[in-house]
Amino acid sequence: MTSSPSGNAPTRLWIRNPQAAFTANALDASGGLVVSDGVIVEVLAAGQQPSVPCQETFDAGNHVLTPGLVNTHHHFYQTLTRAWGPVANAPLFPWLQNLYPVWARLTPRDLELATTVALAELLLSGCTTAADHHYLFPDGLEHAIDVEVDVVRRLGMRATLTRGSMTLGTDDGGLPPQSTVQAPEVVLADSERLIGEYHERGSDAMVQIALAPCSPFSVTKEIMAESALLAERLDVRLHTHLAETLDEEDFCKKMFGLRTVDYLDSVGWLTDRTWLGHGIHFTNAEIARLGAAGTAVAHCPTSNMRLASGTARVLELEDAGVPVGLGVDGSASNDASNMILEARQALYLQRLRYGADVPVERALGWATRGSAAVLGRPGLGQLAPGMQADLALFRLDDLRFSGSHDPIAALLLCAADRADRVMVGGRWRVVDGQIPGLDITGLISEHSAAARRLVWG
Repeated sequence: MTSSPSGNAPTRLWIRNPQAAFTANALDASGGLVVSDGVIVEVLAAGQQPSVPCQETFDAGNHVLTPGLVNTHHHFYQTLTRAWGPVANAPLFPWLQNLYPVWARLTPRDLELATTVALAELLLSGCTTAADHHYLFPDGLEHAIDVEVDVVRRLGMRATLTRGSMTLGTDDGGLPPQSTVQAPEVVLADSERLIGEYHERGSDAMVQIALAPCSPFSVTKEIMAESALLAERLDVRLHTHLAETLDEEDFCKKMFGLRTVDYLDSVGWLTDRTWLGHGIHFTNAEIARLGAAGTAVAHCPTSNMRLASGTARVLELEDAGVPVGLGVDGSASNDASNMILEARQALYLQRLRYGADVPVERALGWATRGSAAVLGRPGLGQLAPGMQADLALFRLDDLRFSGSHDPIAALLLCAADRADRVMVGGRWRVVDGQIPGLDITGLISEHSAAARRLVWG
């Protein structure tokens, strides 16, 4: 919501009496909530009225209300290589080796289309904040993050865009081809430029920049250490893939003589500034070290199942003090960008490990409050006074929900996959299941054509 042109108090909106509300905390929001100037100013229990009259009211009686979902790990560009036959049945390393040459052909327009598709799909699934890990900068794509910033602003979402890098190519024992490798000085200079141009601070920040050398098998220890120093100097976060597969563990031992967490510590990354993509293959002692440091983990259940990478020990990580959130991961290993379905997958995968009494609410907590903590965004992920007005509203009137009884449980157990309304910073970004102003049909047509050109070379 915005202030009126006359300078009067900001417009107040009452989202009234939802069918059910998940707040990600102990508050009762069955009476709805009041939004003003992009912030939640009141949370109302059943029967309560706003303390001050509201100029606008939205009747949410047919909606389940949740905080906007937060995606902590993605690769937007990969929407162009979904379900590609040559890697449909491959584990991580062969999957990457086959896809790297394809991704090296990305153009700025390809990335713009891929990012638009990824963000639109996320937004329609109830996601209001997304972190992207972009580490491919072939010739002609040096300004990839600038392209992503433009798309994020166009769609009105929040994003943590990470300036990734690959500096360890096949010539030096790494996995990526040399055509995708950049010199460390180029990476660091561009990282500093991006932070200066785009990084916003404060609870209402829309775009933030983080530093994200790709993985132990694609970067040198030097760029990891230099990135940690730069992040500390400029006060931004750090992100990388870690402990995703046993192959990666073997690579670290062979290349660096260290297990993954020891490697992380050796380059100055074992801090509460860091969040890790996947975080599967940790020992008990390593989990304790991560918890003591406050290092966070982005759990990516669908991708981990798709590539048979393993199952993150989420309950043990949380019990040790590790912040845990959810990520859809790239759309070439998911192969979707749907956060509410990712919460469902997380629930079922963790039940498979720990038992059927893992609560639905805990999985929704990973997708909201937990993910916000992973990204260092305490103003997101909850319905409470003072929090940003980032909201998702789901209808339960599809055939799949017929006969369901508990609306919160039905979101995951009956597989909700699309939000009816989504608000970011007090502004409706999805209305009646559509993104106003976005030509989805045209986007699909151009994006699909770009995907075909990319894989055909």
